[in-house]
Amino acid sequence: MIFSKQSFTFSTEPWLVGISIVVCAVTFGLSYFAWLRSGYLKSVFWLELLRCGIVVVGAVLLNQPEWVQEFKSDEKPTLIVLSDGSQSMQTKDVLTKIASGQTEAQSRATAISPLLNQDAWSSFASRMDVRVNAFPTDSKSDGTDLNTALNQALESTQRILGVVLLSDGDWNAGQSPMNAAMRYRSQGIPILSIPVGAVTRLPDIELLSVDTPTFGITNKAVRIPFSIESSLPREHVANVVVTGSDGERITKEVRITAMSRTSDAVLWTPKTEGDFTLTVEIPSHPDEVIASNNTMSTPIAIRQEKLKVLVIDSYPRWEYRYLRNALSRDPGIDVACLLFHPGLGKVGGGNKDYIKEFPNGMDELSKYDVVFLGDVGLDQGHLSEEQCKLLRGLVEFQASGLVFMPGWQGREHSLVDTALEPLMPITLDPAQPFGFGSKTPMRFELTEAGRRSLLTKLADTPDENLDAWNTLPGFQWYAPVIRAKAGSEVLSVHQDMSNEFGRIPLLVTKTFGAGKVLFMGTDGAWRWRRGVEDKYHYRFWGQVVRWMAYQRNMAEGESMRFYFSPDQPMLGQTLALRANVMETNGEPLATGDVTVRIEAPSGKFQVMRLTSGGVDSWGSFEGRYDVTEPGSHSVVLTCKQTGAILETTFFVQGATRERIGLAARPKVLEELSKVTHGKVFSLNDREKLLTAIGNIPDPPSTLRRFQLWAHPLTIALMIAALATFWIGRKWVGLI
Repeated sequence: MIFSKQSFTFSTEPWLVGISIVVCAVTFGLSYFAWLRSGYLKSVFWLELLRCGIVVVGAVLLNQPEWVQEFKSDEKPTLIVLSDGSQSMQTKDVLTKIASGQTEAQSRATAISPLLNQDAWSSFASRMDVRVNAFPTDSKSDGTDLNTALNQALESTQRILGVVLLSDGDWNAGQSPMNAAMRYRSQGIPILSIPVGAVTRLPDIELLSVDTPTFGITNKAVRIPFSIESSLPREHVANVVVTGSDGERITKEVRITAMSRTSDAVLWTPKTEGDFTLTVEIPSHPDEVIASNNTMSTPIAIRQEKLKVLVIDSYPRWEYRYLRNALSRDPGIDVACLLFHPGLGKVGGGNKDYIKEFPNGMDELSKYDVVFLGDVGLDQGHLSEEQCKLLRGLVEFQASGLVFMPGWQGREHSLVDTALEPLMPITLDPAQPFGFGSKTPMRFELTEAGRRSLLTKLADTPDENLDAWNTLPGFQWYAPVIRAKAGSEVLSVHQDMSNEFGRIPLLVTKTFGAGKVLFMGTDGAWRWRRGVEDKYHYRFWGQVVRWMAYQRNMAEGESMRFYFSPDQPMLGQTLALRANVMETNGEPLATGDVTVRIEAPSGKFQVMRLTSGGVDSWGSFEGRYDVTEPGSHSVVLTCKQTGAILETTFFVQGATRERIGLAARPKVLEELSKVTHGKVFSLNDREKLLTAIGNIPDPPSTLRRFQLWAHPLTIALMIAALATFWIGRKWVGLI
């Protein structure tokens, strides 16, 4: 810094100056008359002169005098050229003329490259320094954060002449760039914008997402939903190809809607176990400009299934018998049955499927993925209060499923006052404990949610599925349900019966803690076998068991289990992480140090400690993780107390924020320039841009102000003068 000049200034208003002059004049007059009355004594003269001096100094200080020193910098100001280096800048939509007089499309990054050379700014070498900075600085960054780029440029140097911003305006990360623009405006720094890119999207077909489940079961069909976005002006038919890492190919014909998004799904049946990679590919259209976004690959683990199911009932009614047979004949299910048969002195049954008593404690009960609770209650020695608490903990903390299957004996009413009441997705009518029966068959009617649900999918297409439900044999008894509780989802209602709350809900689901609950309001599902054998009955209960056990079986080790919700995470969502940890003796770990390390596809990782729910939480540990990148994430779960380690992966669906082919957003840059009193230029206005830069005034000099009116020394001198005046008046006898 070089000292330039100094000056003495006042910060005041004209009316205050006038008042100060009047006060000084009146003081001078009064002092003269006081001296005159004293007979022109020297002591009074000096005393009144001091009074006038104090008033004059006070009047001057009232006008806020300042001693100002100006310092000019001996360094040249800086012009910062900010260039957008994000993925969207690779879009080829900038038309340029070539030698033959024709036009050629080049990428946005190529179009701005001439302005990134220092030689382009050589004419300002004598007056300013020019810095060319690219953003984002992290090559693995997924997004354009204009706000951070502008703030970093502002903080990189003290004397900024202006900023030249080269971008397509595709702001999709961080805070609003208007926040940085207000800082520029307050410091008088203009932003000169050069938008690049077409304002309309290129003709393109983009595969947005492939929602592959985390795992599948051998010889069980896996549904692979996908979404396609088209910017073509006409719809067309394409053959979508799904290729497995084992070489198997599946082709499906899909009609892609013009200028819209199309969703569909492919069914794939894995034959063997192992880790597979599924690649979904859409053939290129002749009018399509970008073909690189027509393919997407996702991982899926295929394993042998062995789900453990516990069925509890009081009487071997037809619903129980056919349900037991359906589950026993399913090769992927290991079923255990417990019968509280009325009139018998002991529980149990006659073959290997039966157990002699209710599982004793958390360690025995926690091995079951799904529990069917039939027409049982607290009476007649069925369930105890403690066993109801265990069932609740199994669902809430171990992610198991619970199916309520009431019967005509009405024993489920005794569960209302137990720990299981919050799990019930419906409210029962206490005045009708035995339900309602009819000689004529009654039927289900699917709700809108039921038509979309995987649980009620008895056929492959929506129309066939609806026909299947309409032709199912009817039921002749249903539970006394008043209404569904808040937070539950009604999949099916009674076709005819209703009350003041609407149709009677018969098939209702609910999420409770980490697990799922299903209420089946009739005992006539066994009738679905009539005429079709196990076609619908087996499929329905098989889907129920797998739907409830899916999350629980995402990743499982010898003493640890890891799962998350939602089970098919999308970009930008927050995952609820859960882990169940057991001690070496099989008991749930009450407290401990359980950590999870999640590594994103870019290599960034986050280590977090999961929080324990306490002694009664069945070894459940919870945490949350914000998803910021699409693709496969690696997970390592560790427990310090047991030394156990569980490694797994999960896949995040969704396209990256930086997508090639989207339209440019010049309005964003125009607003930045408007706020900072800058200008907007096109790529062809290079001479106008250089002229505008040359007209930007140099940054103002640094001013150092000494506020004399508020200086401590000034205040001290004024106090001393007033004290001297007071002492002088007493000395001469005026007081």
